[in-house]
Amino acid sequence: MSSPSTDVAWLFPGQGSQYVGMGRNLAEARAEVAELYRWADDLLGVPLSRLCFEGPEEELTRTINAQPALLTTSVAVLLALGGRLTDSGHLCLPECLPPPGLVAGHSLGEYTALVAAGVLTFPEALRLVRERGRLMGEARSGTMAAVIGLEEETLEEICRACADEGPLVIANYNCPGQYVLSGAAEAVNRAIEEARRRGARRVIPLKVSAAFHSPLMQ
Repeated sequence: MSSPSTDVAWLFPGQGSQYVGMGRNLAEARAEVAELYRWADDLLGVPLSRLCFEGPEEELTRTINAQPALLTTSVAVLLALGGRLTDSGHLCLPECLPPPGLVAGHSLGEYTALVAAGVLTFPEALRLVRERGRLMGEARSGTMAAVIGLEEETLEEICRACADEGPLVIANYNCPGQYVLSGAAEAVNRAIEEARRRGARRVIPLKVSAAFHSPLMQ
């Protein structure tokens, strides 16, 4: 494999990007991907592959399931591109892709990045995110929403205006003009309406089970 390129970065998705059916076409096309999902099922003692391929969506969206499901599916994509896992679960990167100089992830995606970087094995990361999801799922309060097309200052004003409904913060600064709000459900719902009133191009309630990256996680 060639040397890592500082011009190439791999960014892995976090919770909220899961959907029923993810990874199924890859598992049907590639034996090594199907084996990865079977391995995940065995490691966790739960039918993770069935949740990914068939749902139900409500179960897949539960934090304790969504986090290992997304990690496994992200690794499945790398296997479908030509990567492989050793017997111990270390990832050998696809040779058809330029090796990345940087890896990163949105929240949960950081664990996938650590697998891609060789810091964690797949079994280590899978067990970690399952436990991480269990602990985060215990919060069981609040929600999140992505807001596109408003300035940071405007969203800060909205957060202050909705604070009487409960904790509300800008949790993710994805890029200029794209932010994620997180907090009490009443506060987030009110902020959604206010963001639309102030001209947001799009407001997307996220499929999450708690207010991640907010004071409610304490």
